[in-house]
Amino acid sequence: MAGTSLLALIDDITTILDDVAAMSKVAAKKTAGVLGDDLALNAQQVAGVNADRELPVVWAVALGSMKNKAILVPAALAISAFAPWAITPLLMLGGAYLCFEGFEKIAHKYLHSEHEDEQHHAELAAAVADPSVDMVALEKDKIKGAIRTDFILSAEIIVIALGTVAGAPFSQQVAVLAGIAVAMTVGVYGIVAAIVKMDDAGLYLAQRPGAGAFTQGLGRFLLAAAPKLMKFLSVAGTLAMFMVGGGILTHGIPAAHDVIHHAAEFMGSLPGAGAVLQAVTPSLLDAVAGVIAGALVLVGVTAAGRFLRLFKRSH
Repeated sequence: MAGTSLLALIDDITTILDDVAAMSKVAAKKTAGVLGDDLALNAQQVAGVNADRELPVVWAVALGSMKNKAILVPAALAISAFAPWAITPLLMLGGAYLCFEGFEKIAHKYLHSEHEDEQHHAELAAAVADPSVDMVALEKDKIKGAIRTDFILSAEIIVIALGTVAGAPFSQQVAVLAGIAVAMTVGVYGIVAAIVKMDDAGLYLAQRPGAGAFTQGLGRFLLAAAPKLMKFLSVAGTLAMFMVGGGILTHGIPAAHDVIHHAAEFMGSLPGAGAVLQAVTPSLLDAVAGVIAGALVLVGVTAAGRFLRLFKRSH
């Protein structure tokens, strides 16, 4: 009898773990769009930092990220337990913010001149080169800015993950959200650390005394690939943000969800590549919806900002 009970207990635990693993996989997939942008944004935070201080800065931001999630996960669980009705509105807000952030990046070159960007990079370079500049204070400012950025992105990740497990038992919600929080932090900042040191590794291999042609070629490849990888992460992250953010919004609006569903079915009925078109149509339409939503939110935010500035000047 005891053996049977033990086996039943093990089976129950195994079932719960399987459910947690499956939901974590779904939650991780849904938060991948945020993850891609998270990588690009956080890797950029160490731009202008001395090479020997890059990893300590990344580590400090990673610790701040864990503190962020230590606040966000209990808050998300409390919402799920006491105000589950708020999950969908929070998801919609998170989706709208994702779309806004993605569209703002696209509109950046129109909202900010190249001169402003060049001036910012020049100031960073001058600060690093100037021995009189307090590098500890500069690092602290960068770390604080990166942690603020991480808090917003972490909130998006946690809310999206919460929406995935909203109907699950509380213990599974805890396991999934905690697992996602740890996995995303370790994954993001582990990869960020690798990215920011990629050029240093390439330079070392390319200039290594006695290195063979293959080693030097690999070093030059890493040096050339580092900026291209950053560009790819930025573009892929932006596209994924539109797809994920737009998907959240369209799933929260029944009429929009029905339109996308019918469009996918129609594309699937076409001869030839119907199956492929049916598979990609929802993501493409979600991305289009995300671009439209992002544009509308950006217009609203810009108009509100100008109105507030005019109001302050008049008073």
